[in-house]
Amino acid sequence: MKFLTFIATLVLIWLIGLFAFADRVRGYAPAAEPARADAIVALTGPSAERVNAAIRLLEQDKGQRVLISGVNREVRRQELRALTPGSNRLFNCCVDLGFEAEDTVGNAQEIAAWADAKGYDSLIVVTSDYHMPRALTEIRAAAPGIELTPYAVETPSLDNSRWWKAAVTARRMTLEYMKYLAALARATVGGGRGAAAEAPAEQAA
Repeated sequence: MKFLTFIATLVLIWLIGLFAFADRVRGYAPAAEPARADAIVALTGPSAERVNAAIRLLEQDKGQRVLISGVNREVRRQELRALTPGSNRLFNCCVDLGFEAEDTVGNAQEIAAWADAKGYDSLIVVTSDYHMPRALTEIRAAAPGIELTPYAVETPSLDNSRWWKAAVTARRMTLEYMKYLAALARATVGGGRGAAAEAPAEQAA
């Protein structure tokens, strides 16, 4: 009986955490106007909107440069440029492409190395709303001294407060929550300074 009670308690805690995570995800979008940072980073994803949002921020002078992290090695710079808005001059002078990252951990390492090489202390992070908690956790673990401002791209299907009633949105939110918990565990085992600093920095954003 005690074992069943223990399992039931764990399941309840997990469910509470899932719904808290979902509320947090939904709170990221629409993104608020960010303060200017040293630079902007975009983590590539299923659509071009993350990159487009980062380029728009660059046009608004929200940072000196943009790093697009996780670009497919077979994509040429000209092809990526054709998919993004803004001027050729701005893209050619102030956008760097990262080809090394294959997942979010790789994105974090690539971003940390780029920021260190450029001497940047603050970054605007552009990714999808559901991906933002995990992205921030991984980047802070890789580069704990850098100030991060989230700028989330909205996922319309997750805007519904009853996301859990649709199989597609429930699956996406649950899978991302599990990946986020794994990222937190890695950050904690690895020292966790980035994870520990997460809440205050997001509130400031």
